[in-house]
Amino acid sequence: MQEDILITEKRRFHIEEAILVLLLILSLVGIGIMDFSPADGYGYWLIMVLVFCLFAMIIGWLQSKHRTDDFKIILREQSIHWFTSLLIVGGAFLIHQSGRIAEEDAGLIILLILSLSTILDGLRVGWRFSLVGLFLGVAAVVSVYTPHFLWVELAIAIVIVLATISWELWMEKKAQS
Repeated sequence: MQEDILITEKRRFHIEEAILVLLLILSLVGIGIMDFSPADGYGYWLIMVLVFCLFAMIIGWLQSKHRTDDFKIILREQSIHWFTSLLIVGGAFLIHQSGRIAEEDAGLIILLILSLSTILDGLRVGWRFSLVGLFLGVAAVVSVYTPHFLWVELAIAIVIVLATISWELWMEKKAQS
C-alpha cells in the first residue's frame, strides 16, 4: 500500500503557489517602502529575511511528507542557510553604519543579498523559490534604472504568477495523457 500522504501533490502545488504569490506581494511592498523611505526599507528587508526563512521551512516540511527525520535535516539546513544570510545582512548594516554606503544603497544591497539567498535556497526547496529570488534581483536593478519601476515590477510579478500556473496546468495535462 502506498504511503499515507497527508497533503496531495495538487494541494501542495496550491500551497506553494500561494507562498509564491505572497512572497511576490511582500517583495513589491518592500520595494515601494524602500522607494519612499530607505531607512524603513532596510528594516523591512531585514524582517523579510526571517519571513523567507519561515516560508522555506514550510515548503521543506511539505516536501518531507511529514517524516520527522527528513524535517530535522531540512530544519538544520534551512537554519544554517538563513542564519548566514542574516549575518551577511548584518555585515551590510555595519558597513552602512560606518558611513561607507548611503542609506538608499544599503536597502538595495540587502535586497540583492536576499535575492541570492532565495535563489540558492530554491535549489533545495523548489524552482518557485528561485523565481522569487530572480524577481528580487531584477527588481533591485530595475528600480535603479527605471523611474516608474513599481509598475514594471508589478508586471513582471504578474507574468511570473501566470507562467507558473500555466506551467503546472500544462504538466498536469501532460501527466494525464
